[in-house]
Amino acid sequence: MLRNIISLSLLVLSCVLPCAGQRQPVLPQIDLPHPYYFREMYLPQLTSGPSSVAWSPDSNEVVYSMAGSLWRQKLNSKEAQQLTDGPGYDYQPDWSPDGKSIIYCSYQKDAIELWMLDVRSGKSQQITSGGAVNVEPRWSPDGKRIVFVSTSYNKRFHIFRADVNGEKLENVARLTGEAKSSLPRYYYSAFDMEISPVWTRDGQEILFVSNRGHIHGTGGFWRMKAEPGAEAREIHYEETNWKARPDFSPDGSRVVYSSYMGRQWHQLWLMPANGGDAFPISYGDWDETNVRWSPDGKRVAFISNRKGNTALSLQEIPGGEQQELHAETRRFLGSLSRLKLRVTDAAGKPTPARISVTDADGRFYAPQEAWIHADDGFDRGERPFEAHYFHIGEKQPVEISVPEGKVTIEVMKGFEYALERRTVEVKKEQTELSIALKKMELGSSGAGQWVSGDLHVHMNYGGAYRNTPSHLAEQADAENLSIVNELVVNKEQRFPDIAFAGKQFDEESKPGAQIVRGQEFHTSYWGHRGLLNMKDSIFLPGYAGYPNTAASSLFPMNADVYDLAHKKGALVGAVHPFDSLPDPFAQPAQTITDELPVDAALGKLDYMEIVGFSNHQATADVWYKLLNLGYRIPAGAGTDAMANFASLRGPVGMNRVYAKVPRGEVSVEVWLESLKAGRTFASNGPLLDFSLGDQGIGGELKFGAPQEAIPFTAKLRSIVPVDHLEIVCNGRVAQSLKLEGARDTADVFGTLPLRESGWCVLRASSDKAEYPVLDNYVYATTSPIYVTIAGKTPQSPEDAKYFVAWITRTIEITSKYPDWNSLQEKELVIKRLEEARTIFEKKF
Repeated sequence: MLRNIISLSLLVLSCVLPCAGQRQPVLPQIDLPHPYYFREMYLPQLTSGPSSVAWSPDSNEVVYSMAGSLWRQKLNSKEAQQLTDGPGYDYQPDWSPDGKSIIYCSYQKDAIELWMLDVRSGKSQQITSGGAVNVEPRWSPDGKRIVFVSTSYNKRFHIFRADVNGEKLENVARLTGEAKSSLPRYYYSAFDMEISPVWTRDGQEILFVSNRGHIHGTGGFWRMKAEPGAEAREIHYEETNWKARPDFSPDGSRVVYSSYMGRQWHQLWLMPANGGDAFPISYGDWDETNVRWSPDGKRVAFISNRKGNTALSLQEIPGGEQQELHAETRRFLGSLSRLKLRVTDAAGKPTPARISVTDADGRFYAPQEAWIHADDGFDRGERPFEAHYFHIGEKQPVEISVPEGKVTIEVMKGFEYALERRTVEVKKEQTELSIALKKMELGSSGAGQWVSGDLHVHMNYGGAYRNTPSHLAEQADAENLSIVNELVVNKEQRFPDIAFAGKQFDEESKPGAQIVRGQEFHTSYWGHRGLLNMKDSIFLPGYAGYPNTAASSLFPMNADVYDLAHKKGALVGAVHPFDSLPDPFAQPAQTITDELPVDAALGKLDYMEIVGFSNHQATADVWYKLLNLGYRIPAGAGTDAMANFASLRGPVGMNRVYAKVPRGEVSVEVWLESLKAGRTFASNGPLLDFSLGDQGIGGELKFGAPQEAIPFTAKLRSIVPVDHLEIVCNGRVAQSLKLEGARDTADVFGTLPLRESGWCVLRASSDKAEYPVLDNYVYATTSPIYVTIAGKTPQSPEDAKYFVAWITRTIEITSKYPDWNSLQEKELVIKRLEEARTIFEKKF
């Protein structure tokens, strides 16, 4: 997905937000943009099911990673034997040709290092050090060397070779060089990368994946001699998406790999060992990845998410018959106890919720079939690993295998229920625990009820799992999220959820978790936009401004897409707008092309994600400037949740908007009408309500003359402490409201002077992250209550000049853009930009 992000990456974002020094990204030692992509699609992730597999030399059994450990299983057995058990999470095993050793990578102590397991003794030894990320180790055919991928050189993915001497690596050498490309890559570094190495069967060369010479994706397939500085040659190109992971057939004549070519999901493909035309050997609307060819050549093993969660499967070669290799029995290294857990509401009935279970060392445990999700950042002073969690439904109790001793259970259910934390001493016998949730009552000024929704959710987006509407509804139900705006969107060349395009309300919705379909229109040039509740179909192509493609032109603009979307009954809004405040006056000049002020000036915009996958404060600063000029834009919120990821920035509803609707059963249409009317507040934790005079959020006060003391009410209920509770009017703090005690509750009554036309909002924020809010800092804001004095419209010449400079900068850049379909398109775009600039010029 191409995001309109002004700063280079979330790694940069983590350093500029107020939370710097506290919450940091997982594995920040990787210097590549957009870690939420490579972390999920390339780096190993904790899943309750298998995540990678390798064969024994005799082809009679496999070793695979599952639930953070390595497991061994014979093909004719339904029992799996645990080989490793912490203290971290173990992944990506490869069995030595002599059968004596298994090399693997282990995530612990804030790094991923390579380890060696002696198969006979069961003992493991760490064989790399230095705190880098080391992954994808592969034995040479003679068992004397390995290749692997490491970030130890300049924090980028390169391929290394090492000699193996017992349990030591010697003569470690980087095989691939480092080259900086001039290509306009959006979501990949300017520096080329190399991943997924595998030895040719004669041990002389390696095959790997690299984006050398390519703009989009992780690149094509390259071969080179396994010597430092050897020349590499590309043998096959397609736009791979982190998951190709090729493997040679035992006779060395063919390569099997994962590809989505021409489809929406990854399946298994074959091509000649020296390149050529590839063809699929499996078919289906799910992913089949991490494929390995058995040494006897009779079958391949791979990871499939056909059933939703990950599973280990085998396929005969030739023949194509598939079977799942399931471990009905798991034989653990140590003794584990059973924890039976129930979560109830105030009436004692089972209720869906989000659960985290960790032992005294911070290691995570989940039911055997649960989808495990992980946070994308954490405070190293709080915990040794990022937070992990799973969701449960009403079918309870759930059973979890945990070690004896102290175990901590955390239960959360959206923002209306307080976090419940219990630490229990688990005995050898079964332990049962019931946790009752306590609901926080915000109440509401005036008639109606607050109903939550997430404006930006992707059901499937290239992650470890295969999501479905019914499962997405279960995720939302556990998060106490009422409305899910699921946006169909492209991931590279594919649209994983294209089958649901234009279907609006989904029949798999639950009464308290309704799913409505829309689209995210992609262009990193103009900025991404959300199209909510769009009927009939989506727009194809779903993007513009993609270099080196037939969609490289900057036409259509977002304004054109808005017009078409409105005809389809959709609401349209700006999504994840800004990671930093654009400065059109900066020297040297910034590259500013986001179309937001143009959309506002032309009256196209229905909402903005003030709280979303961006810097909430920077986004609010731009929003305030638009409000100061009389543009009435409601506050929205969207997580940009990739709901089939194992490594999430947050679950669905982490950033949500509450809309006030009449009491009773809520329809999607009524909720969206309330959103458009601005009867909303956006939040990643705090609950707010605000009234001014006789008007609530979204209302308007009209006076014939300035007023000195208009009464207000401000309410706060929060699952975490809040540092600041403020009333902001016309972009300035009008009153800072006092917070006492735990700083999570406030009911404030007072008065405000209203001397000029404009607006007021209530906002809550903290200077840092506050667990369990899985965001960089705590933030919430209401939509405005508007104020009109003596019939005058708001005036702010300085803000008008800001947007004139913004659009002027955009015109300068756009005028030089080379890749239009026609001169007429360019002229139309420049004319529309100039029209919007003129509108702002008239506001001086």
